[in-house]
Amino acid sequence: GLWGTRQTEDTQTDRELYIRTTIRELVIYVFFIATLCILTFGMTSSTHYYYTKVMQELFVDAQFPDTKNTFKGMTTMQDYWRFSEGPLMDGLYWETWYNQQNVSEDDLGYIYYENKLLGVPRIRQLKVRNGSCEVHPDFQEEITACYDSYSQKKDVSPFGPENGTAWVYHTEEELAGSSHWGLLDYTYSGGGYYEDLSDTKAKSLAQIKHLKENLWLDRGTRVVLVDFTVYNANINLFCVIRLVVEFPATGGAVPSYQFRTVKLLRYVTTYDYFLMACEVLYMLFILYYIVEEVLEIRKNKCSYFKSVWNCLDVLVILLSIVAFSFNIYRTITVDNLLTSLLDQPLTYPDFEFLGFWQMQYNNMVAIVVFFAWIKIFKYIRLGRFNRTMTQLQSTLSRCSKDIAGFAVMFFIIFLAYAQLGYLVFGTQVKDFSTFQESIFTQFRIILGDFDFHALEAANRVLGPIFFLTYVFFVFFVLLNMFLAIINDTYSEVKAEISMQKSEFEISDYIKRGYNKVLEKLSLKKDRIRDIQDAIHSADLNHDRHLDWEEWRLDLKMRGIPDAEIEAVFAKYDQDGDMILNENEQKKLQADLERQRVWLTNELDEMERDKSGAATPGGRPASARSKGANFVSRDDFQLLSRRVDRMEHSIGAIVSKIDAVIVKLEAMER
Repeated sequence: GLWGTRQTEDTQTDRELYIRTTIRELVIYVFFIATLCILTFGMTSSTHYYYTKVMQELFVDAQFPDTKNTFKGMTTMQDYWRFSEGPLMDGLYWETWYNQQNVSEDDLGYIYYENKLLGVPRIRQLKVRNGSCEVHPDFQEEITACYDSYSQKKDVSPFGPENGTAWVYHTEEELAGSSHWGLLDYTYSGGGYYEDLSDTKAKSLAQIKHLKENLWLDRGTRVVLVDFTVYNANINLFCVIRLVVEFPATGGAVPSYQFRTVKLLRYVTTYDYFLMACEVLYMLFILYYIVEEVLEIRKNKCSYFKSVWNCLDVLVILLSIVAFSFNIYRTITVDNLLTSLLDQPLTYPDFEFLGFWQMQYNNMVAIVVFFAWIKIFKYIRLGRFNRTMTQLQSTLSRCSKDIAGFAVMFFIIFLAYAQLGYLVFGTQVKDFSTFQESIFTQFRIILGDFDFHALEAANRVLGPIFFLTYVFFVFFVLLNMFLAIINDTYSEVKAEISMQKSEFEISDYIKRGYNKVLEKLSLKKDRIRDIQDAIHSADLNHDRHLDWEEWRLDLKMRGIPDAEIEAVFAKYDQDGDMILNENEQKKLQADLERQRVWLTNELDEMERDKSGAATPGGRPASARSKGANFVSRDDFQLLSRRVDRMEHSIGAIVSKIDAVIVKLEAMER
């Protein structure tokens, strides 16, 4: 049926049905993955990268006016205020042209004169309160203030000279904000103290100056976030920007940033509507596969989930449904957000939450594409590559216990070195600053990506010892043991598979269909030759006129069916007198000759293709003619093994017969 698969059809005993079902599944899947690729690659382009690069260079790489420092090199609170009064204001507000002429009212609010700043930017900070940590008793008289790292003990009390939004705490629910995972591994809430800037540079500078003069940032500040969104109508892309500066309890500043270039307005151009059609087609494919998987689960019950390929099918379907649901949600949310922004153009529009989930949507689609391509192996392993896939699968499954046992020893040594590196070098070397960093650094050492001089500078004795012993034991010994286990198992599996009989494969099925087509063309060519002969032999009275009875009797004797005889005669008997005159016979002969020549060329070409495919290495024609009875190496080895077994069996039979003869002779005596 339409949803028939190898798991719903009875393909265990019928190998040909198994192959036909596989081919049908593969053809449907090829259309499915083609639709998926058109859909996913149509969502992104190199323009996304260049848009991100332009925005990043403007805000992150721009130098401060009084120093050569940039946002990336920020180390103090003073650097933050330099950035806010310099590159941030210059990047947000383009109020003059390059010749210092003021831009028109309609062109205000555009970055690079092309990117519309949506609403106004927002500056937000989170603080911790004084007394959030304990001072050691020996220092309590001299140190009276203590501000802990960011935690749930954040400061929510009002401060400063007035009760504006910048001085009063607002919860995440009040701001409808979203949390942020910082570079220092803290998750900052979506609430805090915030200030919405203005739509002009002068007013925004005055706000920044007011915050600076009234010490808006102090010892309790742990993070400052600058959020804004720009839209480029030329390329229909949004860039959701978040600039983050964390102020750890150690002092100093740790800057980071996020530039999320996303396409939130999906359907604008003709090509966008074509992609929408592909989305509809893709969901029809998903519905088709849902029905298919339900039928397979109903037939196979719990055993269905024992197959990795079946679990992969379910995963792709679930991710596709989630992605499609978010697609609908995103479209509705963007429309509502833009409508609200148009009604109140001087408010802050929070695209951060939407930009974050759009990126997760893109990541989800990328994972779906990855698994969809991996699933192709489900069909490849059933074709000519069946033996190769079987070798790989059997090798991994057979050596899995050995690898698992050896992996325990490997990771004991690996994690021991990770802890040693973290404890010895963690205070001085960035690559060992956390235990997780130590683990990744050790993987990098295996790949050759490592800074040895940093280790040596941190500890001139233990650094070289750590490096040399790790490389020796892990790289030269343990990893090569892994390879040895896999290599030995592969050799065993390969030897066993070579003893097995070859199964009927897709290539054999296609080859048989090819031969059937070849036979039909040859038969048609012979039939044309019979009709050509009949034109001459059926005219018994030699009057150059061929009547119906003469034509039918002659072709009937040549084994041609009545229906075909009548069809050909009626086609060329234009006057309907049941006689083919000389002109009608010439036309018939000309058409037959054209068909004969065409069939001859087709047969010759197919024979050449067939002999070329059967002859490896493109051997010359002379070699092919001599190798008409050529046998492949695998078939030859298989036949040789069968002959050896047969000789061994015959030898045993002969020995038994000799023993019987000896006993009979003894009985006769």
